[in-house]
This record gives sequence, C-alpha cells and structure tokens, in this order.
Amino acid sequence: MSETLMFAAVLVPALIVAIVFHEVAHGWTALILGDPTAKELNRLSLNPIRHVDPVGTLLVPGMLALAGGPVFGWAKPVPVRKDRLNNPRFGMMAVAAAGPGTNLILAAIGALLLGIAAAAGLAVAGEEQGLLTTGLFYFILINVFLAIFNMLPIPPFDGSHILEGLLPPSMARAYDKLRPVGMLLFFGLIALTWFAPDLGVLENTIGPPVNWAMDQYIGLAQAIAG
Repeated sequence: MSETLMFAAVLVPALIVAIVFHEVAHGWTALILGDPTAKELNRLSLNPIRHVDPVGTLLVPGMLALAGGPVFGWAKPVPVRKDRLNNPRFGMMAVAAAGPGTNLILAAIGALLLGIAAAAGLAVAGEEQGLLTTGLFYFILINVFLAIFNMLPIPPFDGSHILEGLLPPSMARAYDKLRPVGMLLFFGLIALTWFAPDLGVLENTIGPPVNWAMDQYIGLAQAIAG
C-alpha cells in the first residue's frame, strides 16, 4: 500500500501539471489568434481546480495506474470558438497543436532537471532523491505520452483538428461528421486497452513514437549529467 501511495504521490502531480498546461496552451493560442472565449470564461488560469475533470483527471488515470495499464487522462476542455478565430482553418490547427507542443516542451524541461539532478548525485542516494528522479522520469513520460496520444486522429483529440485542417474541404466536412461518435471511439479504445491488453492496441500505434521520444529525452538528460 505504501508503494502505491508513493507512486500516486509522484504520478498525480505530474499528470495534473501536464494536463493543465496542455489546456491553458489551447486557450492562450486561441486568444492570440482572435478567440477570447477561454479568457472570458477564466480558463487561462493555471489553477488546477478550473481544469480538473473528476473522471478524466483523477478516476480514470488512477484506475489505469492501479491496474498496471498505460496512464492517460483528460481535463475539462478549454472552450474554443472556431467562428471567432481570425483564420478558422489555420487557427483550429494551431490551437490543437499548442497542447501537445506544450507537453513536449514540459518533457524537455523535465529532462533538463533530471540531468541536473543526476549530475548533482541526487539520482543515486537516499529515498527522497530516488523519489525526485522517479518523479522527473514519470513527468517526462506522462508529457510525451499525452502529446503523442492526443495526436491520434480520433475526435475530439487534437490530431483530429489538425487532420481536418489538412484535408480538402469536402473531405473535411465528411470527417467532421465523426465528431458526434468521437467519444464512443475513445471509450472503445480505453475498453480495448483495459480488457484486451494482448492486442497491444496502444503499444502498436503510439508505442514506437513514445519510445523513440523517450530515448531522445533520456539521452538529453544523460548528456547534461555528463
């Protein structure tokens, strides 16, 4: 039980930071590109209470962690109005890309801190130091996973908005019709991950890019550590 609590103490703050910054990045990018909706609704705050979804930010990640599955979650989406953007097509693509892009920047910051911690000897001595470096490792992993997972072209993930913006208008309109069933597809993906782990749905789709990105970030940390 103590190990589970320690794991949660590391995992939950990392997940909340990753998700909150992801959502705020969407809102700030929308504001820069002409849509002040998130600002008007006070969703540009870094206060987690304004963004945390009890199910998506706490319950689902907690259950997945306890079950030994891949940990992911979501926050209350920051509202973006396409019709208020200066250039709706480009704007939606940029707003969507801002979330995963921010997660990759956070992962780089985590790698920098991990490298500094290792150089200072904090990676090899003492329980508190071990908790620190374990926390930084999972902070990097969570941000990388969220960035790549959100790029899946399944509505309402960020990747779906980017793909829609790249498609010809007629194909984009047809693709947009998938949005009402997007959450069903999402929960279907969770069900396959949970009940049919042998299928390796996530491992065979986002596993390779996650592993590649982690190699780059850990390599950066090792380079900093010397």
